[in-house]
Amino acid sequence: MRVIFNVDAITAPLTGIGRYALELARGLARHREVEALKLYSAYRWVDDPEHALHANATIAAVRRNVPFKSAALEAYTQLRSALFRLHTWRLDGWLLHTPNYVLMPFAGPALTTVHDLSWLNHPETHPIERVRFLDRHLPRSLEKAAVVFTDSQFIADEIETRLGVPRAKLRVVPLGVDATYRPRAADELRATLRKHALEDVPYLLVVATQEPRKNLARLARAYAALPAALRARHPLVVVGARGWLRSELEQALGPLEARGEARRLGYVDEEDLPLLYAGAHAFAFPSLYEGFGLPLLEAMASGVPALTSDRSSMPEVVRDAEGTIALTVDPLDEDALRDGLQRLLEDAPWRARAAERGARHARTYPWTRCVEETVAVYREVLGQGR
Repeated sequence: MRVIFNVDAITAPLTGIGRYALELARGLARHREVEALKLYSAYRWVDDPEHALHANATIAAVRRNVPFKSAALEAYTQLRSALFRLHTWRLDGWLLHTPNYVLMPFAGPALTTVHDLSWLNHPETHPIERVRFLDRHLPRSLEKAAVVFTDSQFIADEIETRLGVPRAKLRVVPLGVDATYRPRAADELRATLRKHALEDVPYLLVVATQEPRKNLARLARAYAALPAALRARHPLVVVGARGWLRSELEQALGPLEARGEARRLGYVDEEDLPLLYAGAHAFAFPSLYEGFGLPLLEAMASGVPALTSDRSSMPEVVRDAEGTIALTVDPLDEDALRDGLQRLLEDAPWRARAAERGARHARTYPWTRCVEETVAVYREVLGQGR
């Protein structure tokens, strides 16, 4: 099969969608059934998945520093579509996969991945231009797509109910976790933990962009309500890029940081992140809404007991054949969050069992599974075309 794969999302710092696009591109480049792979980013072809990270740096800087208001975004979209048509008009017998919502115009079979409906469910947590863009362009992409991939059954159900996409067009392919996320011996962790001043510190880890949907302000207030001795033993460590609408988070985290009970590390180097997971005493991810919740899988793979929300896709991700592995709580209830955090930090028998089950469960989600299940759908679509 011959595949055109869009790699716009492969931009540092990698978010969940960027990680998905990068791992899928890498897997497709190695796959025995993909006889030819062409990677397209923004307005040109790129050589390989690693080149995409470098090639996308310029356009990412433009997006960060130039305000993309509606008119400018529409002009950019039209220009990008025209260039893609020009670059692909002679490519017969190819399949297009866009791993980030909106398809580019293409005469052959086209597939898209819709990771969540956050712009519909929580529009207040997105720039208004993004909401308008998806409202305008996603319906046509969903109509054009031969298949719509989703990361979880929860999102597939939402897409069918909210957007009217036929169930027959939907395919659930979960994300994966890299083998670098695993339990580690203390000597493996020492240099990285010392680098971040966390050596011999049993910290409570959070990995999330600092934006409202991640619910970090409520988490910080719930953490602040824990006994002082518990906070002293288990400082709150937040890893992730600064996002938007952070004033509530600043008010909640500021006093904790001033007392040395919380720290923000910001975006950390990719090689440090698996070690920061593995060195944590516990992991919290009380997001209001997720299409999958990749950090949960990374924490479980690292042998770290976790707490998360009792809604959207998160219970699906932390469930094995025996039931729910992580603690799940109402993310809007700060008392429930506080009580959950206390058990997460102190209940030794539960912690040991959750760590063992979580690591075993996460091993069933390698990125190779995501790649194989995606290629199987390509094969299905191309077979239907013949």
